[in-house]
Amino acid sequence: MTRSPALLAIAALALAVTAAAGANDWPVYAADAGGSRHSPLADITRENVGTLREAWRIRTGDLDVEPPPPRHMAFQATPILVNDLLVLPTPLGRVLALDPASGAERWRFDASFEDRRFPEFTSRGVAAWTDANAAADAPCRVRVFAATVESRLFAIDAANGQRCAGFGANGEVSLKEGVGEIRPWEFTISSPPLVAGDLVVVGSAMSDNKRVDMPRGIVRGYDARSGRLVWAWDPIPRSGEDPAFREWQSEQAARVGAANAWSILSYDAARDLVFVPTSSPSPDYFGGERIGGNRYANSVVALRAKSGSVAWHFQTVHHDLWDYDVPAQPVLAELMHEGRLVPVVVQATKMGFLFVLHRDTGAPVFPVEERPVPASDVPGEAASPTQPFPTHWPVLIPQTLAPEDAWGVTPFDRKSCREKIAALRNEGIYTPPSLQGTLMFPGNAGGTNWGSVAIEPKRRIAVLNQSNLPFVVRLIPRAAYDREKAVGKGAFELREFAPQEGTPYALVRYPLQSPLQLPCNPPPWGTLAAVELDTGKLLWQVPLGTVPDLLRVPLPVKMGLPNLGGPLVTAGGVVFIGAAMDSYLRAFDVETGAELWSDRLPAGGNANPMTYRARDGRQYVVIAAGGHGKLGTRRGDWVVAYALPRSR
Repeated sequence: MTRSPALLAIAALALAVTAAAGANDWPVYAADAGGSRHSPLADITRENVGTLREAWRIRTGDLDVEPPPPRHMAFQATPILVNDLLVLPTPLGRVLALDPASGAERWRFDASFEDRRFPEFTSRGVAAWTDANAAADAPCRVRVFAATVESRLFAIDAANGQRCAGFGANGEVSLKEGVGEIRPWEFTISSPPLVAGDLVVVGSAMSDNKRVDMPRGIVRGYDARSGRLVWAWDPIPRSGEDPAFREWQSEQAARVGAANAWSILSYDAARDLVFVPTSSPSPDYFGGERIGGNRYANSVVALRAKSGSVAWHFQTVHHDLWDYDVPAQPVLAELMHEGRLVPVVVQATKMGFLFVLHRDTGAPVFPVEERPVPASDVPGEAASPTQPFPTHWPVLIPQTLAPEDAWGVTPFDRKSCREKIAALRNEGIYTPPSLQGTLMFPGNAGGTNWGSVAIEPKRRIAVLNQSNLPFVVRLIPRAAYDREKAVGKGAFELREFAPQEGTPYALVRYPLQSPLQLPCNPPPWGTLAAVELDTGKLLWQVPLGTVPDLLRVPLPVKMGLPNLGGPLVTAGGVVFIGAAMDSYLRAFDVETGAELWSDRLPAGGNANPMTYRARDGRQYVVIAAGGHGKLGTRRGDWVVAYALPRSR
């Protein structure tokens, strides 16, 4: 169906009016359904942000439970402002509603689950929806949707925290149905649901590297009133009627799972499109059981919101062998190109690339080249001969690391790193996994992750943070893996090793580090950058995070640290971000990258901050401070708010 320019203009105008009416609010996880992470508030500016002070802090209570929470728990939530309440989830299945001006708790919902063995123990956000057909005082007229680590989708009355009984079965829907076999703790939900009109859309998260026949990575749309399943889209084609099927072998497509959307989805109401970032098919590091390009995996896929059918897709990695999922929310923006504003999707990646796609077609706005990449030498594997390289945009992290580039605090450190690099298969980005051991640079935790991109719309600037870490990946013949597993020690001790069941090879993966446990690549290991969308120019890039608290070794320069979380940008010209391992919330000048302010959080700030104006007239900046178990940041269950001093 073709939409007329007039209809699109009317829909866009309606969206603009809605946004203006709620300018003080943060009604959606990333500020708006397009993921801009931008606020029009400008009370806090580059000139006065230095006087920002803590206004309040609360604890959620997640660290006080018995039995104690798992060590790998991560508090990554970004609150939303709905019904004059600040609403956020916790990793343990709770949803809290707080007074925006004081942090006082107004209500609490508890999903009540005891199983603490999930590999990813987090919940990044919730969604809100208003029933336009309900009376103003009707129960559940305004609903909060929350999805838990146990794969349950709840509808909660925003007024009081009670279940909306008419949704699903007593206010909840199981997300485990229709996805195939689920083994314990391998299927979960980590990102917020997406409201698209009168639908609530959810993806899923899965354990990596377990087996070929993982659960299906289905994206589903549910009726926001009743909880009825309206549509389900499987990124792996199961039928010859699907045009994507020709890029798969039929018996393999029937067996392979994943390619799921574990990150945040976006929505364009004017175009009726849901933008889905997909991951790699199972398993991550051996593709002999999924020969072909693996269409729709590792892609940005635009689905028609009403039907779940594919409008277009763009694949960022062919036949992924590196766990290069599309990790970041596809962000909707505009740029000036050839004298006119073009609606685009800005997609950040783990590889340090930016892909900028036309929102209507998925075509790159600027050239993307298919370049030859190294072939696999592993029996049974068939790596893609080419990969897409965007040529217009800056590459935000290094993609090669030679032995002579080895870094270390001491000569001994450097020598050790140099020898480790020289012993690996190392032909630059997209060097396939090998039996010898492959240097994966960037590693699977590199580039930009779920913290995504913030957009300054006036100057059309994209702000995003990066991690810069090398990893080693080695495939292990099944017999050798089984022997080591039986002994329970040996070559795999203190490293991640995974079975990749259903393939001839297991996997060992670990960061490439010196004897002092520092990365073998030169710093910075974490950065914050700004890119001008109109020109593709890198405006600035600065180290993000400081080392002193983490090491006994004194280092003289700003090293920048690995990070998880993302930025917020405001009309006051300020970028706020936590994310780095040193547990600070920082403010930067959006035009220059100069650091303007920082404050130490009580725990790791591995979440995206948000901002709003409360009833008292003050602009607040809020961040969850709970740390990240796998990143090793300080644990906590704090929510911290900042504001300018009260005027006298």
